[in-house]
Amino acid sequence: MTNSEPSRFSHLVLVCTHKAYGFPEMPEIYRPIQVGSAPRISEDYFRDDTGDHIAGKNSTFCELTALYWAWKNLDAEVLGLCHYRRYFGRSRKQFLDRGDIEALLGQADVILPKKRHYWIETRESQYAHAHHAEDLRCVEEILREKYPDYLPDWQWMLGTRSGHIFNMFIMGWEKLDAYCAWLFDILFEAERRLDISAYSDKDRRVFGYLGERLLDVWIRKNGCKTAEVPVILTEKQHWLRKGFAFLSRKLKAKA
Repeated sequence: MTNSEPSRFSHLVLVCTHKAYGFPEMPEIYRPIQVGSAPRISEDYFRDDTGDHIAGKNSTFCELTALYWAWKNLDAEVLGLCHYRRYFGRSRKQFLDRGDIEALLGQADVILPKKRHYWIETRESQYAHAHHAEDLRCVEEILREKYPDYLPDWQWMLGTRSGHIFNMFIMGWEKLDAYCAWLFDILFEAERRLDISAYSDKDRRVFGYLGERLLDVWIRKNGCKTAEVPVILTEKQHWLRKGFAFLSRKLKAKA
């Protein structure tokens, strides 16, 4: 964001990207934000490495560096987060616009993508198979020490077989402010405690992965009403590759 750009918005949905991209036609409330400390790729994009920021943590916090930047540097009545390949939509072909968002938030506190279902495993076992179970144990210990009233909701989340992923949401600023204060307090403490020096590049994205799980915990604990909408994918998904990776993790876990 340059000095000439406004920091006050009514409705804003940030579209996270780490590269120049041919964005589809979007309602004006959507604005790209370049994440991570890197040479500017477009004068039309916000950047998450200005003002109060954690852009240098992008490899481990993923799109949450954009959320932190927005929380610390913007003022918006309603703020959302999505990705250059994934958007909120009324249908699979049409993005939510301001009118849609206002209507949904008239009946709900938070707009979320439709849940992902794991069916044959819990979110705890899925995480342990895909990443490092120690990450979950670390967060649980932090909650026990700092936010013990959230523990029942954390345990509930671990036992569910579906959840909201991608760190995508749209909510009013008051709730976003409370959520971010809680979320980053936990994640920064986890960052201090976890040794990720031997993690793969994929597993080093640990704090982004944990943020996905913590969002559902915070929503449930605070009794937030939610509205689920489809996610519009602008690129083809490699479902065969994803399925093979899933089965490989399961077989490895049983070996």
